[in-house]
Amino acid sequence: MADDEEIILSELSDDELVLQMHDDLYDGLKEEIEDGTNILLERGWTPYDVLTKALVAGMKIVGDDFRDGILFVPEVLLSANAMKAGMTILKPLLAETGAPRMGKMVIGTVKGDIHDIGKNLVAMMMEGAGFEVVDLGINNAVEKYLDALDSEKPDILGMSALLTTTMPYMKVVIDTLKEKGMREDYIVLVGGAPLNEEFSRAIGADAYCRDAAVAVETAKTLVSRKHNQLNG
Repeated sequence: MADDEEIILSELSDDELVLQMHDDLYDGLKEEIEDGTNILLERGWTPYDVLTKALVAGMKIVGDDFRDGILFVPEVLLSANAMKAGMTILKPLLAETGAPRMGKMVIGTVKGDIHDIGKNLVAMMMEGAGFEVVDLGINNAVEKYLDALDSEKPDILGMSALLTTTMPYMKVVIDTLKEKGMREDYIVLVGGAPLNEEFSRAIGADAYCRDAAVAVETAKTLVSRKHNQLNG
């Protein structure tokens, strides 16, 4: 960013700067988000407040417009990339302060499937909503999911498939969780172009998410419900 633009950003009030960051996220402006994040931190904002009020709130606008068909995948990927730039600054600070998070998700494309654009978008949007995300990448066998669940202790397991031939592998993973008595420990979300709600129910998943915006909303609802049950 040019120096004169930097001066303008730094001259904004806190409220104006947060709104500007929402606009910059919407437009996918990575450097502006980095600058805005640093300015708020310099002004004494806690990392958690920067995350929730500037980044997460901004990504919610992006997610809502994606859900409503106003924004499309390339634009959302740019927004998510800009958000990630801010998150890179905040992550170590959040770890130091022990800031609360929405929940934790392990996500990966199932065995035999190497498609990952949809999965990547879900992962980025989930991070943008305040979740910690562990992305296993593509072509994951059941053992890799189990190892990740064991080491990461997430709230959510997310599985993605884009091929009709790889869809049934989701059931293999869920059935294995049942056999090991682990199924009730995790919220299982599935997604991908050939899937639908009927398939999701048939294999024993908790929910089918048709896109990244739905995945975020569903994850928030189910994690909140799970936490209420545990605390009830």
